[in-house]
Amino acid sequence: MWLNVSRQLHRFILFTDEAQFNRDGVNNTHNPHVWADENPHTNVESNFQRRFIVNVWCPVLDDQLIGPLILEGRVKGEAYLRFLREELPRLLEDVPLNKRGRMYFQHDRAPPHSSCEVRNLLYYRFLGQLIRRSSPHNWPARSPDLSPLGYCVWEWMKELVYCVKVVMPDALLGRIFDAADRTRNSQWKLQRATCAVHNRAADYVAAGGGIFENQL
Repeated sequence: MWLNVSRQLHRFILFTDEAQFNRDGVNNTHNPHVWADENPHTNVESNFQRRFIVNVWCPVLDDQLIGPLILEGRVKGEAYLRFLREELPRLLEDVPLNKRGRMYFQHDRAPPHSSCEVRNLLYYRFLGQLIRRSSPHNWPARSPDLSPLGYCVWEWMKELVYCVKVVMPDALLGRIFDAADRTRNSQWKLQRATCAVHNRAADYVAAGGGIFENQL
């Protein structure tokens, strides 16, 4: 896999992802996997009478957590394109110039990421250093086990956000930003998480592109 051509490449990849935080702490019941010898028959308490969801976008670059940014409403192509044009340059001001000039931009193939306008803008801004599916730097279509946000950062933030039951939307927002601040201050953890992408890429290839998380 091209990712392991250089063991220092992870230091220049801006890993990006969106996640939903809601009142119950259950983001998507279709994605999580439980590896167990027996069915645990667990139950999750839900609050259906008053539900609220917050869409959060966050990137990680080496030992640096950037953002987060709250995305209002349902994220569609036009809103994502506007975000890339107006908000992303401001967020990247905190990135050192020596990294910004060599930086790759990674995102998955979520529908808002796939429009021609989005692709053209990112190809122009990152001069071909765009990591996505069907590009010179190909990224698998469904690969949460390969992104440090997917296998570490979101889980760290969720543990902090949901350590106490969420009751009000404002409290949820406050906990999200507090969790981001605490995670941002753990630079050694972020650096270990991004560095681990090389070993995970090797495991991904060894598994023939299949699920390998249960083998770690």
